[in-house]
Parts: sequence; structure tokens; C-alpha cells
Amino acid sequence: MMHILIAPNSFKQSLSARKAAKAIERGLAKSELDCSTELFPIADGGNGTRKLIHHQLNGVSVSKEVNDPLGRPVNAEFSLIEDGKTAVIEMAEASGIHLLADTERNPLETSSTGTGELIKAALDKGVNRLILGMGGSATVDGGCGILQALGVQFSNSRGTLLKPIPRELIHLDRILTDNLEKRLKKVNLIILCDVKNKLLGNQGAAKVFGPQKGASSKDIVILEDFLKNFSEKTQQLTGRSISGLSSGGVAGGASAGLYAFTEAKLVNGIDYFLNLTHFEDSLREAAYVITGEGSLDEQTLSGKGPYGVAQLAKRYNIPCIGLAGSIPKNPSSGLKTLFKQLISINPPGIPLKEAIAKTEIYLEKAAEKLGKELDR
Repeated sequence: MMHILIAPNSFKQSLSARKAAKAIERGLAKSELDCSTELFPIADGGNGTRKLIHHQLNGVSVSKEVNDPLGRPVNAEFSLIEDGKTAVIEMAEASGIHLLADTERNPLETSSTGTGELIKAALDKGVNRLILGMGGSATVDGGCGILQALGVQFSNSRGTLLKPIPRELIHLDRILTDNLEKRLKKVNLIILCDVKNKLLGNQGAAKVFGPQKGASSKDIVILEDFLKNFSEKTQQLTGRSISGLSSGGVAGGASAGLYAFTEAKLVNGIDYFLNLTHFEDSLREAAYVITGEGSLDEQTLSGKGPYGVAQLAKRYNIPCIGLAGSIPKNPSSGLKTLFKQLISINPPGIPLKEAIAKTEIYLEKAAEKLGKELDR
């Protein structure tokens, strides 16, 4: 009997990785392919990363009331794994854009403070390693909210303390670190990165991610100016340059801020996830691997979840099939080398809104058709 490992990423705006995996499994079952399956939904630091790690490693949940991006109370969870020695935190649970109504999205006013409060709560549990997934945040504050929750203060030229929101931080003159949480020096802080965007510039945190979080064109200029000033002040104080740091633009520059002040390690999210969850143990048993996400294209090759899966499958000479809402008409040689087959799940010419609404249905149908092909 053929054994198939089903390892999709989430399909943004439509399906979690777990729901996507179940839809693929249902489709294969309908095809009547003689196979066994294992569901191994994946994440690369984006939404849902904590829950998947929690599930794979039998985590223990800890709930904490923290501040949401606008300073309102919200209950957020983090996970303890490895006998309580490691905490897994997802920034979106405290500082996520999904916590805001569309009319509330304004990165000049939002702060990552709640994520810092979760980190502090994890430190209170005595962990020696902290894994932070940063996808889905509502903020472009350079991590200043997190840092303030951990004891850092920000002031203007008159010595007045500033709230950790860009509208005030644009006046930043001094960064005070005397009260920075000392326990951070004893903790290995790891940030899972799903993009390589830098802090500043045309591919930076403000210009690329600001609009997604509600920033107008005028707001983007303000955010870029704030991040540039923050970068300069940070380098003067720490000696660490964050302006050109690869993946420094993750979560509105929070990765860069934590790198500078806590010496956090920025790692490729999918590689770290697959290693942490012992993905290779499941992979070795498979005849085929099926992965996927909303779009499989050149960006996939920059280190997205399906890329990590396909790369490992290649190492073991196991064919990897990619399912996606969107694939290139003429896939590059890089994609062709990694994936035995790329399949668009959407009917030709379907409007994007309908495709997103019916992702689960189309994914199941595509898996059913694939199962019939594999049965030949």
C-alpha cells in the first residue's frame, strides 16, 4: 500500500494548514486510491505556527491577559514544550491584525506591547529557550512595544517618555536600556522568519507590509522615517546595524529590534519548524509528499514552507507534489527541480474572491483528481 505524507502550509485568507491537510486527505479517500496517509500540516513562522508545534510536541498551554495592538485587554496563549524548558509564542495571538476591525487598522497607533508581555510571562515560567513566530502582526513599531514591556524606555529630546507607537516614536531621541529584562541574557531567543525583507527601503517593513496593515501613502513615509531614525539610534547605542539585516523587516521590524537589544537569532522558519517537529521521521516512510499553499511561485523558492518540504523530500528522492490556488503558467527550472508536479486547484478564470471562499472545496477536488492519477 502506498503511503502519502500530507504536509501543506496554510492557504492565506481561507484555510489553516490543518484544514488544508484534512481536505487533501478527504480528496484522496474519495479517489479510492489504495493508500495510507499521515497529516503533518506545516508552518514557517506565520499564523498558526504555535498551535502546530504545540500539537506535534504535546505542548502545555498557558493563558495570559495582555494588551492587544490598541492597548485593550485580550487573552493570549503560549505553549510550553520540552518539559517546560522551551516556550513557543505567536505574535499574532497578542498583537495580531485579526484582533482589529478593518476601521481600526492603523500602524501609526498600534503597538506590539502584548507580545512583550507574553515573553515576560514565559520568562516567569523559567524557560531557557523561547521560539517566536511573528506572522500576522498589526504593527510596524520596530518591536518597540515588545522592548518596552521588557523594560526598555524611549524618550524625546526633552526627556519625555514616549508611548511605543510610531506616531510618538517618530520623535525618538534616546533609548534607555538600564531596566531591560536581565533574564533575557540567559535565554536563547529564536525568531522564525518567513520572509527575507529588510527593515528599510522599497522592500522594507513600512513600504511592503505597511499597506497590508492599514497604512496610507502618507503613513508609509512617517513609518519609514521612524524606522530609519530608530535604526540609527539603535546602532549608536548597541553597535549593531539593523537597517540591512536580512529578515529584519519581519513583523514591522520587530525582528530587527529584538535582534539588536536581545541578541535574538533570526532563522529560516520552515527549516527550524521541520527540524523541531522531527518531520524527517515521517518523511522517510512516504512514497509521495503533498504540500501546498495559496501560491506556489518564485517567492516560494525564497524559503517558504512548501520549499522546505520539497527540499527535504528531494534529499530522500521522494517525489513532492504541490497544490496551490495560483501557480505560474511557465514554472521556473527551480520549481520544476523541486516539485514533481504543480497543480492549480482553481477552475480557469475564476474570480479571486470566489477562489478564496471555495478553497476547501477546490482543494478536496484537486486531491481526488490527483489520487485517480496516482492510481493508474
